[in-house]
Amino acid sequence: MTWIILGVLALIVIFVIVSYNGLVKNRMQTKEAWSQIDVQLKRRNDLLPNLIETVKGYAKYESSTLEKVTELRRQVAAATTPAEAMKASDALTRQISGIFAVAENYPDLKASGNFAHLQEELTNTENKISYSRQLYNSVVSNYNVKLETFPSNLVAAIFGFKAADFLQTPEEEKAVPRVDFNGLGD
Repeated sequence: MTWIILGVLALIVIFVIVSYNGLVKNRMQTKEAWSQIDVQLKRRNDLLPNLIETVKGYAKYESSTLEKVTELRRQVAAATTPAEAMKASDALTRQISGIFAVAENYPDLKASGNFAHLQEELTNTENKISYSRQLYNSVVSNYNVKLETFPSNLVAAIFGFKAADFLQTPEEEKAVPRVDFNGLGD
């Protein structure tokens, strides 16, 4: 009888250890996934001064767009939480699109090899940020499922594991784009 009780206790201890280690692993994967986003945000922030200087040389009258990019870049760097970083990052992404739109008005700028290279690098970085966001949300999902499913939820409650937040798409990006073909083909 004592061996049975000891066997059951050993199984419970093993279960707790395995569950705890699994939760720690998932929490670390969540932090690692966020770190990948952070790396890409830093890469983008490092590329932006070069892009801004390149555009300034051609588009002297577009200073408000460039100032906004500089301010948003600072906000991304100063963010203390993933939610703050993503909010500033989303606004920065919209402003970068504005810089590319400004470039349409300056054929010499569009033809500049330096601008083209920076534009390609930023586009690649934006794609990596998008992929990293998807990966982060996937890892957060796996982690949060473990926190909520039996029996690992018992271990999570005992050791105080907290759910991670998903990265959300800003409301303005969810709006259906308006397509207007009026005036085409006249």
